Amino acid sequence: MTITQLSYVLAVAENQNFTKAAQKCFVTQPTLSMQIQKLEDQLDILIFDRTKKPIELTDVGRKIVTQARNIVNESYRIQDIVDQQKGFIGGEFKLGIIPTVMPTLLPMFLRNFIKKHPKVKLKIEELTTEEIMLRIKDGHLDAAIAATPLEDENIKERVLYFEPFVNYIPKNHRLHGAKKIDVADLEVDDMLLLEDGHCFREGVINLCKTFKNQTEETFQLESGSIETLIRLSNEGLGMTLLPYLHTLEINDKEKENLHYFNEPIPAREVSLIYHKSELKMQIIEALQDVISGVVRGAIAFQNVKIISPLPK
Repeated sequence: MTITQLSYVLAVAENQNFTKAAQKCFVTQPTLSMQIQKLEDQLDILIFDRTKKPIELTDVGRKIVTQARNIVNESYRIQDIVDQQKGFIGGEFKLGIIPTVMPTLLPMFLRNFIKKHPKVKLKIEELTTEEIMLRIKDGHLDAAIAATPLEDENIKERVLYFEPFVNYIPKNHRLHGAKKIDVADLEVDDMLLLEDGHCFREGVINLCKTFKNQTEETFQLESGSIETLIRLSNEGLGMTLLPYLHTLEINDKEKENLHYFNEPIPAREVSLIYHKSELKMQIIEALQDVISGVVRGAIAFQNVKIISPLPK
């Protein structure tokens, strides 16, 4: 049994196809098939049911894949130990970022990080929190940037910053005349929200329920992007809440619709998350250092009391 054979098994389990798996592993399909066949012969079991299309794992195959993933991940730790001993920060690093963080945070830190650590090859994907957690556990992501806490024993979190919420209230709205807003003033029923699957949506709902005992979730409209929420609000369809970093990019006319909260200011906790196995920690620490440095100057709320509505 070899690490290479186990890696081939994981590739087939992921792609459910020997040809696609071979392409991902940069080997020929006969070579990959032969190595998996050798492993099955050695163990005297079938890992894959080849009669199904797409190919499926057998019952014992599922257990083998779980263990194989642990073994392959642990094998990477040896290279990690060598890299850390040499002080090397480089290689491929797969990073996921949630949609409500990606458009504002990525431009802030990416150029600085590439300049400071040119040997790191970042592969970045925009993913929901649910997708991120699955991919971190499966080993398809090295780390991610997401709203926390997630309260998952398999995932570790390093807080990067706390990002305050800001009210976006159009001129025809009942709260537009208020200089500052209390959380208790919010009404879920006239709030424009993101679609299901966005953790920012859940944060807003939790915030409203915490202070007003609201149980109904009857919304006028839901959207997949914060930019669309702003446009819908401008059309008089309701107010919305924005993460603070999004407010830095809107135009002067739209800034007239921004209304800040009275203290304590609700905020979301944004963290760098990664698997408890702690692979590639030197790159994770480098990311944390760069991101915390650039965001610290952008968020001007360090000296006010904040609260977080996001814990589940």
